Amino acid sequence: MTMLDARICQSILDLPGSRIRVVTRASADIPDIIKLWFGEGDEPTPEFVRKGAAAALEKGETFYAPNRGIAPLLQAISDYLKRGYGAEIGADRMVVTASGMNAIMITIQCLIEPGDSAVVLGPIWPNGRSAIKAMGGEPRDVFLKAQEDGRWKLDLDELFDACDETTKLIMINSPGNPTGWVASEAELMAILEFARKRGIWILSDEVYGRIIYGGAKHAPSYYTLAQPEDPVVIVNSFSKSWSMTGWRLGWIVAPPRLCTAVEKMTEFNISHPTTFVQWGGVSALNEGDTYIEGLVERYSRAADMVYQALAPLPRVRLAKPEGAFYAFFALDGMTDSLNTCIDLARNAQVGLAPGIAFGPAGEGRIRLCYAASLPKLSQALERLVPQLK
Repeated sequence: MTMLDARICQSILDLPGSRIRVVTRASADIPDIIKLWFGEGDEPTPEFVRKGAAAALEKGETFYAPNRGIAPLLQAISDYLKRGYGAEIGADRMVVTASGMNAIMITIQCLIEPGDSAVVLGPIWPNGRSAIKAMGGEPRDVFLKAQEDGRWKLDLDELFDACDETTKLIMINSPGNPTGWVASEAELMAILEFARKRGIWILSDEVYGRIIYGGAKHAPSYYTLAQPEDPVVIVNSFSKSWSMTGWRLGWIVAPPRLCTAVEKMTEFNISHPTTFVQWGGVSALNEGDTYIEGLVERYSRAADMVYQALAPLPRVRLAKPEGAFYAFFALDGMTDSLNTCIDLARNAQVGLAPGIAFGPAGEGRIRLCYAASLPKLSQALERLVPQLK
């Protein structure tokens, strides 16, 4: 190790790499592989969003913008939340971010210091947990329990018992990636009441909030449950509900005082999200309600397709997800999900995500993203089923 190596932040060097990326790199030479490992579909962003960004480019919207985001996008977010959730949220409680992950990272930068702990409800997408470690915090895992029928259950007592005087934050993702679990309104309120009493922040990742099955317009949400000064940060993203994964655009709703801190960290990290991309976000919010409804209907059909193909297999344990667009199935006899996914990529030409990528409670499981077009998904299942019998 050189002198310069020793001066690199050890907390960053120690962060684990993505195990999903390990599978993708190991499978890079496989022709005709069907990629169901990442959390995105295979259709491009809808035309009305692309036109909004293209029009902004044509108009010359390529200059610096306010740190919090352009005023038309902040207004579009406010209108969307009122229309979709019945929530009255003003611009003083919002910051536009360069993706949902950027929103999580900046929030962690504002809230977590060395010596702080954060309770993370998992299995969960690993990047939020890594953000806590990057800032010198201690992530404490509390895992949902898989029931006999494959559904997931939250133990509130276990969640609360994991909190102590060092705990600054509770991180929740509902609807959940990878589980498809959806927190009930009663569960969210119980966590909020606990956080109020203990002075603990809640970071609520609600990027899949509109992707819920059974007829509801949205999942139970802190948009409707939290008061303006409650210790709640809600993270959202344009990636999932508007098929904008490559655009890197999201937003935060939080108390005004925290938004001031987030605005500062936005300045220091990125200055502001890309200007013309924000205009694409305006189009997504103002014109995208029908698009979201169609997307959810398609994902519901895809969830049924996956369940009908995999649930009857003797080795597979799978419940229908309540939200998001993942099948997180257990495979009896599997102890190494990483190498199993590499083998499935080579033998079935289907790319999947290993359960271990989502924490130790994910081992023994595999995540399949069913956001792909139905014909491609059908082809993937035809390849996959013989390998899982």
